[in-house]
Amino acid sequence: MSRYFDKPFAQVLEESASNSPTPGGGSVAAMAGCFGAAMVSMVANLSKGDKYAEVQSEIDAILAEISQVMVDLEKQVDDDMAVFGAFMDALKMPKTNDEEKAVRTAALQDAYKKATLSPLEIADTCIKANEMALRLAPIGNKSAISDVGVGAIIADASLKGVLLAVDINLPGIKDKDFVNEAATRRDAQIEKSEKLMNEAVEIVKGRL
Repeated sequence: MSRYFDKPFAQVLEESASNSPTPGGGSVAAMAGCFGAAMVSMVANLSKGDKYAEVQSEIDAILAEISQVMVDLEKQVDDDMAVFGAFMDALKMPKTNDEEKAVRTAALQDAYKKATLSPLEIADTCIKANEMALRLAPIGNKSAISDVGVGAIIADASLKGVLLAVDINLPGIKDKDFVNEAATRRDAQIEKSEKLMNEAVEIVKGRL
């Protein structure tokens, strides 16, 4: 499978602005989250040398984890676009008789669930980005520390954006246990992300 991130940035913007159904809001939010993580990675890369000897092991650990976050988000962009494609395919299934309608309904319910789980997984990855931002905020290169705050804010915005895909899908799902579990997970993610972001930004502002 080709990576969407291999496309030129100008083409990504053009396709995002077009009438093409993909990349949609979830995929775009995940792409934005990558930029948030990249800001954390950049500051970690700028926090090396004798000046950071006492915290170098922590810096290295943060760098390794935020690099994995970026890899995960890149993959999740592709996965989210594939999930949406499957949902659109289910919508196009024939419904000329009761048997076809039953098959289509089952396929749509499965597609709705997958289209709900995808943004929830992206949100978990955005939380990891903000966890790294919070760890880096007190020890990262002070000259570039504002960019940790930028990363934290973008990661939180990415999470909140992608979770709108959960909001729009839940009403179409008939499995109420699934709906309740997804809504609970979504609410917990928003609360955790906001807390991490606020704490990271507060530390950043204290070091400006």
